[in-house]
Parts: sequence; structure tokens; C-alpha cells
Amino acid sequence: MTLQQSSFRGFANAVDPTAAELRAWAYQPDSVPLQTMPQDWDLLVSGDRLIGTLFDLAMDRSCPARRFALHCLYIYAADGIRTNFRAHPKRRLRKLVEQAEEYGDELMVTWAHNSRVLLAKPELFNYHDWCEGGLVRQSRRLG
Repeated sequence: MTLQQSSFRGFANAVDPTAAELRAWAYQPDSVPLQTMPQDWDLLVSGDRLIGTLFDLAMDRSCPARRFALHCLYIYAADGIRTNFRAHPKRRLRKLVEQAEEYGDELMVTWAHNSRVLLAKPELFNYHDWCEGGLVRQSRRLG
């Protein structure tokens, strides 16, 4: 039985979920609806500790919470770039971008492209697009 097939029993601490809890929830997101999560939960989970899990979930076309994971990737990229990589290591973001470009589908390649554009032109940062899900809801390539 895979983790996706097992039943999700909830978070021990929703403010600080484990990678296994986040992955289990992502395949059964209706078990704990997003609107019941702590305020700004997307910002809380979009850090270095869970970014690998979020990336894997965003790469999985069959993941029911894929759009949420992609949204978190946008937050992660923007947070790193806007803080001149004081918040997150540049090498980690670069590695994720390269993997998305090589193995990702159109959504992931678009995220990688947009991350590279923001890196080159940080002034293009728009909070709504990067941190409130605008680029996920209306996928587009920044120029």
C-alpha cells in the first residue's frame, strides 16, 4: 500500500506538518479542507524543510493538491529572490528550476521560466501573482 492509498489521519501540528503528513494530505485534501487550516498556512509550509515534498507533489499530475503545491513553489521562489536569498539558498531554487525545466510538464516549465524572469528582474514581483496564487489560477509566462 502506498502513502497515497492509506487514509490520512490529520496533522499532529498543522502549523508545522511533517513531510509525510503533507504528502498524505495532498492525496486526500478533502479530509482537512484548506479553509480549516491555520491562517497563511501556505506561507508556513513554503519553507526549506518541506520544499522538496511540495516540489514532488507539484510534479505529480495525479496529485489532487497539485495546484496548492505549485502555489507554494511560487511563494518559495519569490521569497528567496526578494530577500536576495537570505530566506532560502539560491542553489536549492536553481536545482528545483532546472529539474522542472528538464522533467516538468507545461505548468512546471512555466513556474521555472517565471522564477528565472523574476531572478533577472526582481522589480516584476507582484504579491497577488506570486503569493496569493495569481500565477497558478491564471497560468502565464512572464516576459
